[in-house]
Amino acid sequence: MSIDRQNALSRIEVSGTPYDVGAQLGRFGAAVVNEYLTKTQAWAGIIAHCDDPRVMRMTEQVQVLFPRYWAEIQGLAVGLDLPIEHVFAWNCRGDIRALAPDGCTTVQVPGVQRTIAHNEDGDPGFRGHCALARVTSAGGTPFAAFVYPGSIPGHTFAATDVGLVQTVNNIRAKDTGDGIPRMVLTRAVLDCQSLDQAVTLLQTADRAGAFHVTLASTSDPRLLSVEFAAEACSVQEIMVPSTHANHLIHSETAHIHQTVTHSSDSRQCRGDTLVHGLTDGHDPLEILRDKDGPGLPIQRDDPEDPDHENTLATAVFHIEGAHIDWTVYDKPDTHARFYVRDGLISAA
Repeated sequence: MSIDRQNALSRIEVSGTPYDVGAQLGRFGAAVVNEYLTKTQAWAGIIAHCDDPRVMRMTEQVQVLFPRYWAEIQGLAVGLDLPIEHVFAWNCRGDIRALAPDGCTTVQVPGVQRTIAHNEDGDPGFRGHCALARVTSAGGTPFAAFVYPGSIPGHTFAATDVGLVQTVNNIRAKDTGDGIPRMVLTRAVLDCQSLDQAVTLLQTADRAGAFHVTLASTSDPRLLSVEFAAEACSVQEIMVPSTHANHLIHSETAHIHQTVTHSSDSRQCRGDTLVHGLTDGHDPLEILRDKDGPGLPIQRDDPEDPDHENTLATAVFHIEGAHIDWTVYDKPDTHARFYVRDGLISAA
């Protein structure tokens, strides 16, 4: 594993068996997880449930249905030097509690060149400790993804070597099940070979928690918005420029019992207003950096943010023909930190 810590967002490369990949990711995040995360109320609130029967049932299903990702979690726990029961529970945090500390806003622009722009909002205590990771796991599809310390990849933003792009938004559904944890499902999406395979996975899985996912592929002209929870999965093709924050908005899923925070409601309303002004050549990055409007801002850098989240990175993906060109920023109003083309990461 190589690490570059010149700027706030590191670049790392991990490879090997799924266990090896997890162990390398664990070692990368071990210091901040042990010195900071395990001391937080968020961690304590999740770990208190690690022996619950529902979490035990989720464990068994991952072991049987997704053994590669179970091995990844096993390696992650060893790299972190923490009990696997605690690490698995943390990776089920949104399935255990509706108020898991994850945010995000996504701008979706359809067309010949599809654009997905995404603010990754998370715990401000992780600033300077996250990474853009190039992951090559034996038996799976290589990909590049934003990774948090202590978490498996796949629940943030990523692009794979078969041309699949995924961005993920937290959904605070109050009624969760005991199926496959949502972070395991979105990790599995990164090994899918097509949009249809990814959608089928999310639709047919026995789901535990809720997420919103934006999907695109170099081999498919569609731009998809997928909302899933334990009780339902809604798939919509994006036909006009749109935005999505952290609550369910599809007609098929909006009835599901959920927590809509003031921040999520403000970002969704402001994003819906701004996205109508997008025209060809307009930059969706302007929406994600917006701090105006009547409510809480889309760009989040307030240490007193009511959801305890700040924007840790922003990614802008352009998908056209056989290529994915994307850019990652680690601070607002600055130059890009990384450029990525077809899986190759270069520093800006």
